[in-house]
Amino acid sequence: MQTITDISIFERNRIAENDLWNVGEQKELLLHRIHAYPAKFPPFLVQKFIEHFENRGKEIRLVADPFCGCGTSALESVKLGKDFWGCDINPVATLIARTKSSAYRPTYLNQLHEAIILRATVSSAKAPKRYYENQRLKYWFDPDTIHRLFRLLLSIDKLVPGGKYRDFFLTGFSNILKPCSRWLTKSIKPQIDPHKTLAQPTIAFDKQIKMMIKAVKEAHKSVEFQSRVSIVNRNFLNVQVQDSFADVIITSPPYVTSYEYADLHQLSAIWLRYTDDYRNLRKGTIGSEHHSNETGEIYEHVNQVAKGTYDKLRKLDSSKAKSVLRYFYDLELAVKRIKQIVKMGSSVAFVIGNTSYKGVHVDNAKSLAQSLLDNNFKNVQVSRRKISYKILTPYRNELGRFTSHAHGRKVYSHEYVLTCEK
Repeated sequence: MQTITDISIFERNRIAENDLWNVGEQKELLLHRIHAYPAKFPPFLVQKFIEHFENRGKEIRLVADPFCGCGTSALESVKLGKDFWGCDINPVATLIARTKSSAYRPTYLNQLHEAIILRATVSSAKAPKRYYENQRLKYWFDPDTIHRLFRLLLSIDKLVPGGKYRDFFLTGFSNILKPCSRWLTKSIKPQIDPHKTLAQPTIAFDKQIKMMIKAVKEAHKSVEFQSRVSIVNRNFLNVQVQDSFADVIITSPPYVTSYEYADLHQLSAIWLRYTDDYRNLRKGTIGSEHHSNETGEIYEHVNQVAKGTYDKLRKLDSSKAKSVLRYFYDLELAVKRIKQIVKMGSSVAFVIGNTSYKGVHVDNAKSLAQSLLDNNFKNVQVSRRKISYKILTPYRNELGRFTSHAHGRKVYSHEYVLTCEK
C-alpha cells in the first residue's frame, strides 16, 4: 500500500499492484452464488481487510457496509464472528443479503420446498390481470410462464411464514426469473433473446432451491451464525443511524457510467411486488441519469477531478455528464456520512474501479481519494488489484458480454483499494 498526501500519484500512474488483494486462500462459500448479481464484491477481500486492520491493532466487533449490495460483506463478516450493519437502496439486493446472512434449519427448508413444489404442480390458478397485463411482464414472459410463476409465488405466500424463511424462497424465486424469461443470458443490458429456450418455472425453482439448501448445509459446517445482523433497505445518504457506531467500513460503491441497477433487477422488482413500475426504483440511486437536476448548484460542491470529468463529458453527452457529476457529488456526501458513522481511530476500506464513456476517462478512484483527503481522513493509502474475471476476457461485445476478442470494447482489468482512518 502506498501512502498518499495528494492525488498526483494517480496522474503519474505509479500506483503499484498489491498481490495481497488479488486472490484469496479459501474456497468461496456456495451461499455467495445463490443469486446472480452484477459486479459482486470478492468475498475474500472482507477477510483480508479485517485481518489487515486487526494485525495493526484495530479491535473490530461490528463491520458496516453502506453499499452492501447482495450481502457479500454481510456473510463474510458473520463467518468471522463479527456483527454487521449494511444498507442498500435496492430491495432485491437487501432481500438476497438477508437470505445469505441468516441461519436456517435444512430439514424445515426441505419440508417447505416439497410442499411448495407439490402445490404449484397441482394448482390450476391463473395469474390476476395485473400480472399478465403488465407491459414489462408481457415483454419478457409468455402467458403460460406468467401463470406458472404466479402459482409458485402463490404457493410461497400460502405455505411459508414471514421472515427469513420466506426471504429464502423469494430469493430462489427471484433467481429463476431471467432463465424463465426472454432476457439474453449473461447480458448486462436488458435485452431480448428471440431464440432462447425458456426454463420451465417449476423445474427451475426445484433445482434452484436444492442448490440453496446444499449451500446452507455447507455454510453451517464452518459458520456459527451467532452475529447480530442488521440490513436496511434505504438510501444511505438519507438513513438515520447513530454517529460513530462502526468499528470498520468495508464497501464498494457503485461505479459511475455503469448500468442502472433498477433496470437490471426489473423482473424481480415487479414479481416480488416492490413496485409496479421498476423505473420508480431508479430514484435516489447514485449516478442515475434520472435525478441529475441542479447541475449548476452541485458543480460548486465537487472536487476538481469531478469538475474536469464533467467539463469533458458535457461536450459529448450532456445527460451522461450530469449523471456523472451527480455521482461524484453523491459519493462526496457518502464519504462525509461514512466519517460520521465510523468510530474515531477506526479504519475504512474502499474497492473502486475506473471506467470510460465515449473515450473520456472517468477516474472514480482519483476523485474518491481526493474526497478522503478533503475530509481529513488520516493515513490514506492506495494500491491496485486485478479484477480476476476481466483478466482473460478484457473486452465487451456489442451485447454487453465479456469476451477475449479484441474487436470488442476494452474494459478496465484493474481496480483500486483505498484504505484510511478517521
